[in-house]
Amino acid sequence: MRIGHGYDVHRLVEERKLILGGVEVSHRLGLLGHSDADVLLHAICDAILGALAAGDIGRHFPDTDPQFKGISSLTLLQRVIELAASRGWRIGNLDTTIVAQRPKLAEYLPQMVDNIARACQVSPGQVNVKATTTEKLGFEGQQEGISAQAVVLLTQKIERNQGKVIAQL
Repeated sequence: MRIGHGYDVHRLVEERKLILGGVEVSHRLGLLGHSDADVLLHAICDAILGALAAGDIGRHFPDTDPQFKGISSLTLLQRVIELAASRGWRIGNLDTTIVAQRPKLAEYLPQMVDNIARACQVSPGQVNVKATTTEKLGFEGQQEGISAQAVVLLTQKIERNQGKVIAQL
C-alpha cells in the first residue's frame, strides 16, 4: 500500500465557471487557472502522484503548455489514474475536503463522487467528498479562493488465476 496527500488552492474571480469535482456549480465567481481550475481534482491528482512518488500535477501538466489550456481536470485525473495503473497501482480509497465559504456545496457532492469514481475506475463507495467552511476566517472565509485536500490509499493490482496469485505488480 501507498498513501498520498494532495492540497491545492485557486483564486475566485469573475467571468469564470466554478467547476468542482467535474461539476459546474452555480455561483457568481469561478476559479482562476490554466485548465478548468478544478481545485478538488487537482488535489486528488497530487495525492495520487504523491503516493506514486511521481512529483506533482504541475510537473505532469505544466501551465506553460498550451495543450492544457482550458482542459477538463477530469481528463487530467484519468491520465494520472492511467499512470498509476501502468505502475501496478489502483485506488483503495480516497477521502477529500473542499474548503469554501460560499457557495454551499451539499447538493453537488453526490455528482462529484460519481464523477471521481468513474474517472478513477472505482466504485462510489471508495470515494468520499466533504465540504466545509472556515467560519469566515482566512482567504476561503473571505471568499477570495477555494482550497481542497485529498488523501489517497493506493493498493497493488494483483492478478489471480483460479484463486491463486499469479502476478503481483
